[in-house]
Order: sequence, then C-alpha cells, then structure tokens
Amino acid sequence: MHQQKKVFKEVTIDLGKVEKELEKFLRVDDPILAQTCIYLLKAGGKRMRPGFTLLSGKFFDYNFEKLLPVAMALEIIHMATLVHDDVVDASLTRRGRPTLSAAWGNSVSVATGDFLFAKALEMIVKIDNIEVSKELAKVCIQMGRGEIQQIKSSYDVDQDFKQYLYRIKRKTALLIGLCCKLGAMVSRADKRQIWILSTYGHCLGIAFQIVDDILDITADSKILGKPIGGDIRQGIMTLPMIYALKYSPDQSRIRELLHKKNKTEGEVEEAIYLIKKSGGIEKSRKIVDLYIEKGIKNLKELPDIPSRKALIELARFVAERSY
Repeated sequence: MHQQKKVFKEVTIDLGKVEKELEKFLRVDDPILAQTCIYLLKAGGKRMRPGFTLLSGKFFDYNFEKLLPVAMALEIIHMATLVHDDVVDASLTRRGRPTLSAAWGNSVSVATGDFLFAKALEMIVKIDNIEVSKELAKVCIQMGRGEIQQIKSSYDVDQDFKQYLYRIKRKTALLIGLCCKLGAMVSRADKRQIWILSTYGHCLGIAFQIVDDILDITADSKILGKPIGGDIRQGIMTLPMIYALKYSPDQSRIRELLHKKNKTEGEVEEAIYLIKKSGGIEKSRKIVDLYIEKGIKNLKELPDIPSRKALIELARFVAERSY
C-alpha cells in the first residue's frame, strides 16, 4: 500500500478531503444504512478512482471544488458495484474482512448497493454538467451489461480472448477510463488531451483486471485479503484459464475441472496447479505489459509535470501489484 500512497502523493491532501466528504455525504439517519456505509468506507479501499480523476485534472485548469463531486460520484458507483458483486459471487471476504453480505446478509447488502447508486445520482445532479451526466449514465449501462454477460457465460469453457475482453472492459476498464476522462473534461482539456487520458485509463483498467485474474490463481490469500481460486469456484473464465485451455497438454482435464459446477477444494487446487503449469500466467502477463505500454505511450504529449510521472508510476504499480 505504501507504493500506491507514494504514487498519489501529488493529490494526497485532496484525496484526504474526498475521504472526509464521502463520510459526511454517506452519513444517514437509518441505523442499518449508517452502519453498512461506514463499514464500507472503513474497509480501506484503494480510492484509485478518485486518485485517477484528480491526477488527470492536474494537467489542465485544476479546480478541486469542481472535481470533488465527480470523484465522489465515481467512487460511490464503484462501491455500489463491489457490494452487488459480492452478493452475486457469494464472497465471504474482501480486503481481509467479511464482505457486507457475509456480515449483514444479502437483503441488506442489495439495499445498501441500491442506496449507494441513489446517492451517486444525487451527487451527479450536484455536478450540474450534462456531458458528465451522459458519460456516467453510458458507462453504468455498459457495466450492467458486462455483469449480465459474466453471469450468462459462467462455466462456459469455449470462451475466447475477445469475449473475455468484452467482459472485463465493462467490468473494470470503462469506469477507470471514465475517471481519467472526466478529470480532464471538467478541467477544460481539449479533445485530444481528453482522448489521451481516457485511453490511458482504459488500458490501465484492462491491465488491472487481468492482474486481478492472475492474482486469483497465484497470490498469497493473506496478502490478497480473500481466498484464491474464487473465479474457478464461480465458473468465471479468466485469461489464464483461456490460455491454459488452449495451450496445455492437460487441456481436457482442465476443461473438465473448469466446466464442473460443484468442485471439491481438491479439484480447485488441481485446476490452479494445472493452469500455473500451462504457461497461461506468463502469457497473461505479456498481455498486461502490452496494455501498460499502450496506456503510457501518448502521455508524453501532455505537460511534463509531476502528475505525468505519477501516472506512469501508477501504471507500473498496477502491473506489479500483489494485492
């Protein structure tokens, strides 16, 4: 976590203000919602999305007061999707603590997620910028589609790279790309500059999700803050699995294991072992590197300020992270 704090040092003070405003904004009278919202805020999320928004604004006409509601809306939308994800995936832990659904049950979790989306809408109204509202709506619709696609395609061992990309673009990349895009837009960047930052965020989002999918197979669960092999249990086909199914000499056994809906822990461990052995992890890391380089490529057109260095370091951090 220290490396990430270092990368965001350009906006540390303003990120602290975002945190305080989030706590204030999500303080409600209802005792259950008050508890669940505080629980989520204290879960210690990376707050990468507000960080991207603020860093992207730094290149242009940086106005924290204008960026604040945008950064908050984006983080609240992200929080809401995590809550709903944990219900859908029946996850018991996230970041080393019980998920909301594990602690309060699915009904309270779904209601909290809905409440957060409503609060994000309230914040979007405060932004009072039709272009920002349109972009946020567009991305939220696509994220919903990505989630449905993931549910529809679970345990489908015939998925290819293109289908995987469709899913992770909607699951992760669009929102991170939007953070960079809106940070630039609100700070009065020109069209080319908005495109550069939007592309950077999109590429980083794809890389971030592939790394996430690699970590689900290779990480130390204590460092990751949740058990590994979750995607294998839930039938979510990720890039290391797609490559393993294509290139491994054990592909028929991997196919059988991944397609099976109720797996024993021994079968999950066997699948992990065979995916690691297949070279699927190394091939996936090469794709991460390609996206990182693609994301960084156009940043040299932007002013040479500490924020540019921070965005480049952030890209490297995403590629090398272990949690």
